[in-house]
Amino acid sequence: MFTATVSYITWSVNPDIFVIPGLNHPVRWYGLCWAVGLILSQMMMNFIYKKEGRSEGEVDTMTLYIVAGTLLGARLGHVLFYDPVHYLQNPLMILAVWEGGLASHGGAIGILISSYLFARKTKVSYLWLLDRLSIVAALTGSFIRVGNLMNSEIVGIPTTLPWGFIFTSIDDVPRHPAQLYEAIYCLFLFVGLFTVWYQYRARIKTGTLVGWFIVILFSLRFVDEFLKIDQVEFEAGMVLNMGQLLSIPFILTGIIILIRSSKEARSYQKPS
Repeated sequence: MFTATVSYITWSVNPDIFVIPGLNHPVRWYGLCWAVGLILSQMMMNFIYKKEGRSEGEVDTMTLYIVAGTLLGARLGHVLFYDPVHYLQNPLMILAVWEGGLASHGGAIGILISSYLFARKTKVSYLWLLDRLSIVAALTGSFIRVGNLMNSEIVGIPTTLPWGFIFTSIDDVPRHPAQLYEAIYCLFLFVGLFTVWYQYRARIKTGTLVGWFIVILFSLRFVDEFLKIDQVEFEAGMVLNMGQLLSIPFILTGIIILIRSSKEARSYQKPS
């Protein structure tokens, strides 16, 4: 009898690209992916602002706001959502970001707060700004998840599918490449949002892009969490893990934004 064997993907990438001479400090793929994502996102926002007839100089200031909000929110999100007891007992460890620990949901909250402050500073509509930021957020998110893949972190549960990854730094079990799934759907989301903005920006109502971005992103994230191993011990035995519980408010917020946008559109079209 003929027996077919499945050839899985062996993933043994060193997370360090090289070590800086004299400093003995590694340059990591994760940091590089972050940097590339941010640079491309800033270039994209420059393009968007130019098309919208706004000053490209605003993008430099916006980048500082968003980067600061993202990092601060992601770190505090990890501290508060995943291991508050440890960090309350060791508060100085909150600053030890080099040891890892950034929560994407916290980063999203940080973006919402920092973009609100920037919108007030530049006197633009908050939802108008979020519509444009959602495009580049999807792009950056894709690169960040590639960084997670290079680090062999946020791995999936075991699988027998032929595209299963064997993360050699963890074990010899083929697993779902959950980080890669997120990277792919974030990239598709970026392409979709950018295409809609580029072709229909004069017709779509404010809040439409960010509303769909939030609903689609966190709905897919909710599903993807079923394919991941638990990130922290207390998630063991939970029906829904922390990532899924945190995704639900975002999905509801996106739905509310879309309903509000739809109502405003109907109100605008209603004859007086």
